[in-house]
Amino acid sequence: MEPLALPLSALGYIAPKLKKELEKREVATVGDLLYLHPRAYEDRRRSLSLAEWPSGERGFGIANIEHVATVRLGARNVLKVLLGDGTAHAEATFFNARPWMAKLMPVGERVAVSGELRRFGAKRELVHPEIEPLREGERDKANYGRVVPLYTGFEGAQQRALRALIYRALELYARTLVDPLPVALRERRALPSLGEALVRLHFPKRDSEEWRAERTGAQRRLAFDELLLMQLGFALKRSKVKGAPGIAFDFDDERLARLLRLLPFAPTGAQARVLREVAADMRSSEPMNRLLQGDVGAGKTAVAAVAAAAAMENGLQVALMAPTEILASQHYASLSRWLAPLGMEVLLLTAAGSKSAKSAVRRRVADGSARLVVGTHALVQESVAFAELGLVIIDEQHRFGVLQRAELSSKGRRPDVLVMTATPIPRTLQMAACGELDLSTLDELPPGRKPVKTHVVEPARRARALERLGEELSQGRQGYVVFPLVEESEKSDLRSAQEGAAELAARFAPLRVGLLHGRLKGEEKAEIIASFRRGELSLLVATTVVEVGVDVPSATIMMIESAERFGLSQLHQLRGRVGRGEAESLCLLMVGQEAGAVARERLATLAATNDGFKVAEADLRLRGPGELLGTRQSGLPPLGAADLVRDQDLMVVAKEEARLLLGEAPGLLGESAAPLRQALERRWAERLALAEIG
Repeated sequence: MEPLALPLSALGYIAPKLKKELEKREVATVGDLLYLHPRAYEDRRRSLSLAEWPSGERGFGIANIEHVATVRLGARNVLKVLLGDGTAHAEATFFNARPWMAKLMPVGERVAVSGELRRFGAKRELVHPEIEPLREGERDKANYGRVVPLYTGFEGAQQRALRALIYRALELYARTLVDPLPVALRERRALPSLGEALVRLHFPKRDSEEWRAERTGAQRRLAFDELLLMQLGFALKRSKVKGAPGIAFDFDDERLARLLRLLPFAPTGAQARVLREVAADMRSSEPMNRLLQGDVGAGKTAVAAVAAAAAMENGLQVALMAPTEILASQHYASLSRWLAPLGMEVLLLTAAGSKSAKSAVRRRVADGSARLVVGTHALVQESVAFAELGLVIIDEQHRFGVLQRAELSSKGRRPDVLVMTATPIPRTLQMAACGELDLSTLDELPPGRKPVKTHVVEPARRARALERLGEELSQGRQGYVVFPLVEESEKSDLRSAQEGAAELAARFAPLRVGLLHGRLKGEEKAEIIASFRRGELSLLVATTVVEVGVDVPSATIMMIESAERFGLSQLHQLRGRVGRGEAESLCLLMVGQEAGAVARERLATLAATNDGFKVAEADLRLRGPGELLGTRQSGLPPLGAADLVRDQDLMVVAKEEARLLLGEAPGLLGESAAPLRQALERRWAERLALAEIG
């Protein structure tokens, strides 16, 4: 058996506590163990005397145990161990000490000590240091005389035991590991072998300082492996999707030109270009699997409308799924208006409405008399069946789990799929998370859209900001005030929004103020939005339910309370609710009292640009891919060595090498590609199975 697939029992005895901790982390094989990445390293090549050990810094030294005592501190046992090395003394303190711990610290034992030393006058103290017996024969093994790894979540003696276990695994198997990368690729990219990389990952060379670098040679090799396997997996999934028979729509240039005339405005050059790409996909017998990204207000709905019209004219059904009732209702209104000349009714299916009304919609979808249905998660319920679903459109794709997206597509026979997002995706993430999707970008805003002026407002300037809000409202314009709503403090946040609405209503009377939040029933939300759209409400106080879907051209000012609690991309989405008319618009980012310097820097980044791609790049650097894409839902495999911000160069290389490898061995079939195929199946298969619908 390939060594990486061997069970941990192949390594012999493992201490019960360490074994339990490994099981908790789902470390079941030698491969799982060797791919545990150190969080940091500690230099144990030279020991410090207690006298020279700097205060407040982590260090390593050799000392003798001179005295051991257990004392009571309140309800806790505290173990005190006096250490001395002839130059000074230090007291090691262990809180919540178990009775057996003192037995592991025999007086007179010579020990290795590592941890952070603190000085209080002449007194030196180490809190919960690692204390390890310094026995003959162990100095040159896993724990002494070298740079040693430190692992997240393993404390004290467990660190030492884990280190020794990994050292044992490397001694046994590092030389016999099957390297999935061809020799020619490793030489071309100057990469070490897999065995050497794993050895150097855990135990850097004694005479090298490379371990201090942000990315070592070993980490580079292992990060490359992850990114290459990801790209291979997406490419194989993509070829599987593309190879399956789909629907070949009649969607020629003449039909495209005619359907474009349904729109009440001339398309931008970017919209026309993207629609040509979509039309070419829909004409092909291979299923379309395309991601359409475009900044706020770039006109994605218009592209979806034309694609939907083409599918309906071909006699097939269209489903458009949106994450909120507000956005679904917005799409329903726009599509009903634009597609009315076709004589085909658009239906809406959400959780709102009476049972009889929803049943009537489901019946018409099932018998095929309804050609286009717009809805929320309600579309993926078992009770919803389509007669002949030909096109699936998913808006704000990162809001849905991969399985939900797949469930909707499974209601047809290989329907074309168009997923849309208003969160611009940096190029690195495009390659990482959208590897199996064709990508279209709307990079042009409709004429007349003016950039929104954005200002960061400190607490001391709050009164002036409220005056500015009043000035806009007094001119007959409308505005938003957005409050954060996060799960941890949902009740208090909601109360803040309610109190804020009451205060603003009193301040700006007799102008009417509405309150919109997620706990309202669907009908209540719809009525508030409709009132705001009709101009009956001057100010809408809301939580982030207005992030997408509320389109009111006369709204010219947005005030975002505690703006530091939002992600940059989310703030950019909120800002996109204003600036939709001809008047100049304003976004005020209100800073909370508790906001720190980093938070203020983030907000300054947003204020400096209206470019969604620049905002997304900054968000990726600051918050990581999970916040930007909803990674846990996206099908993107978890990364241990690779970092999508740091390793952008490797991502480009990995994509190129994946293309070359699949050119040499299509489908990774054949003997030469077997190691890569096995590595892909062993480490990524389950995750990549979710990636068919991006």
